[in-house]
Amino acid sequence: MELALPLWFEVGSLVVLTLILVADLLLVLKRPHVPSMREATLWVVFYVTLALIFAFLMLIFSNGEFAGQFLAGWLTEYSLSIDNLFVFVIIMTRFKVPKKYQQEVLMVGIIIALILRGIFILLGAQLIENFSWIFYIFGAFLLYTAYQQAVSKHEDEDTGDSFLIKLIRRRVAVSDDYDGAKVRTVIDGKKIFTPMLIVFIAIGSTDLLFALDSIPAIFGITTSPFIVFTANIFALMGLRQLYFLLGGLLEKLVYLHYGIAFILAFIGVKLVSHALHTNQVPFINGGEGFAWAPEIDTWTSLSVIIGSMAVATVASLIKMRSDAKRALTDSK
Repeated sequence: MELALPLWFEVGSLVVLTLILVADLLLVLKRPHVPSMREATLWVVFYVTLALIFAFLMLIFSNGEFAGQFLAGWLTEYSLSIDNLFVFVIIMTRFKVPKKYQQEVLMVGIIIALILRGIFILLGAQLIENFSWIFYIFGAFLLYTAYQQAVSKHEDEDTGDSFLIKLIRRRVAVSDDYDGAKVRTVIDGKKIFTPMLIVFIAIGSTDLLFALDSIPAIFGITTSPFIVFTANIFALMGLRQLYFLLGGLLEKLVYLHYGIAFILAFIGVKLVSHALHTNQVPFINGGEGFAWAPEIDTWTSLSVIIGSMAVATVASLIKMRSDAKRALTDSK
């Protein structure tokens, strides 16, 4: 029997999540400020608790498989969003966005990410439904992305302007200074754009690139568009507060990208294995599936995702403590 959630649950969930996002946006617009460590922590705990409650409700109204798929998908998207967060830090630093208005920039970035991921989810669901061989492509893409993630370092990334931003700078008049969080301002009686326009474009293009990674990754865990979308919403909802909570700690979690790379590689292997097991491509094994290719279950995926992030985080913290002790010893 095919897994299913009540329609009222799906519709009701999307309505409630939309209301929470709107309330969060209005709160940011009404009171722009730099949140304290306590405030950021409470918000992150609130959103994590909300996600766990949502998984529990799935368990009640459906079964453990759906709940497990959501948890695995949410944790995968959350880990990938942390990597996205690192790039947001680079963008904020490069364009010298005033800290007071960084919450608004992050909120706009999150909304753009949700819209882009919603589009990619619809396209991905249609591709999977009509072309089973797409799992081969998704799997290969994730394996390539995992390799890129493992060998590259954020600090080595080119932080220069992209072609799109250079083009906009040439074609559009942009002021040198910010005017609060406004995209347009008036200088000498003339309306021109502020650097906030460039920041929004930089974040939007970054969101597009990360959507290309995250959507194939979660489709390796579940093919339910509802679970895929809600997992993305929950992963992105706490991202703004996590930005202020982690702060400079992101740069010190030196092994985090290896954990993310391992998760992407694991899901890539899972997708390829699934594609081989259910193979329908005529020129591969005569269109027959490979019985030896395993189908990796949801709970195994969840264990690997949690284990990868835990090992990467603990290893980073151990190195951080070791470096601190070495610096203390050298200073004596």
